[in-house]
Amino acid sequence: MTQTKHYPHHIDLKPVMHVEGTVRLPGSKSISNRVLLLAALARGTTKIVDLLASDDTFVMLTALTSLGVKWTQNELDLNADAASLHQVHHVQGCGGVLPNHEADLFMGNAGTAIRPLTAALAVIGGDYTLHGVSRMHERPIGDLVDALNAVGTQIEYTGEHGFPPLRIRRGHIHAQRIAVRGNVSSQFLTALLMVAPLMARDHAVTIDVTGELISKPYIEITLNLMQRFGVTVEHDGWQSFTVQPGQQYQSPGTIHVEGDASSASYFLAAGAIGGGPVRVEGVGRDSIQGDVRFVEALQQMGATITMGENWIEARSNGPLKAVDMDFNHIPDAAMTIAVAALYADGTSTLRNIASWRVKETDRLSAMATELRKLGAEVEEGADYLRVTPPAEIAAATIDTYDDHRMAMCFSLASLDGAARRGNAMRINDPKCVAKTFPEYFATFAGIARDSLI
Repeated sequence: MTQTKHYPHHIDLKPVMHVEGTVRLPGSKSISNRVLLLAALARGTTKIVDLLASDDTFVMLTALTSLGVKWTQNELDLNADAASLHQVHHVQGCGGVLPNHEADLFMGNAGTAIRPLTAALAVIGGDYTLHGVSRMHERPIGDLVDALNAVGTQIEYTGEHGFPPLRIRRGHIHAQRIAVRGNVSSQFLTALLMVAPLMARDHAVTIDVTGELISKPYIEITLNLMQRFGVTVEHDGWQSFTVQPGQQYQSPGTIHVEGDASSASYFLAAGAIGGGPVRVEGVGRDSIQGDVRFVEALQQMGATITMGENWIEARSNGPLKAVDMDFNHIPDAAMTIAVAALYADGTSTLRNIASWRVKETDRLSAMATELRKLGAEVEEGADYLRVTPPAEIAAATIDTYDDHRMAMCFSLASLDGAARRGNAMRINDPKCVAKTFPEYFATFAGIARDSLI
């Protein structure tokens, strides 16, 4: 079900003089786990092409199996080309009624799995337990649980209040208006949106967002995919969302998963730093993922970007320019900018990134700690990071905090840029990339030129 690569305890990256090449991206994690749950809830069988093969999708597929959802996997040659094999999954939808009413579900550290599944199981009803790795039990879920319990679900904490693990029993739903905070994680709103049609049997259900909604592009992904499965959501800006009664998820037949735009950021940044051109395939100008806006940040830093319908290309155009930007809309891809800032001509400031603190690790603290190892001067605020690059990037051993994005981001510090040279990097616990991109380091090596990587 996954293609996890077996890594040693660390991987050593030697300085890379130049990068160039083309990368075919793995499927989007955000799209993959949303599509899997929607396909399970829908009527009919859904054919999913290019589902991401990673730890997080393995968690979701395993959970669906435990819930009685049937699915199969095979490879299909879409273009009569031996190099173009695509993973194809067929998911038999359950029409909103899961076969198994009891299950003990291990969710790993997959936020894109546990948040929507919590909402779905609480609304459908049964006797379920959800738990994960220790870090998952430190990631907040209280706003989602409060919103659901306020309309009649029965979700209990079996550990610390506000955090997994959870016990879900059958409740009595009386949902017409649901309120949820928007400034902790957009996944809470996504979870409520995805189950709203299950609650809107006889009357409309409106979800009100209190406070600022972060990561709006991820909500756009949710709305787009719900529409693909036959459910339309009316919304008043970003403050309220309404699902009219009588709508049911219907399989779209076949759905293709875009390449992961967050994963694209590492290779596009590599092109912007290390010469290029580097092209990523599987995501382009028509993507439904907000993280494609990462290229706007690279352009502000001076990189040359070109885009097609299904590809994006980046190349360097001299030393990168320092930026002062709000990254509320693309918090995951913004991590890549923090490392790219090592190659800028001055101090860069990344603002409105408080959500970093409740991700796979406290990414604000982790990023500040590791950047300082490279010689950068770093100011860490409650919701911002200010990075002043060193005169020379120091060789370092990078700790990854069991966070895939930390491992992938810091590979970039091995690159030679126009402003300064990269250095040798030891990346500890490289296997953490299996969460979203099991073959990352091999793919990164594939674009390296004039190095011993």
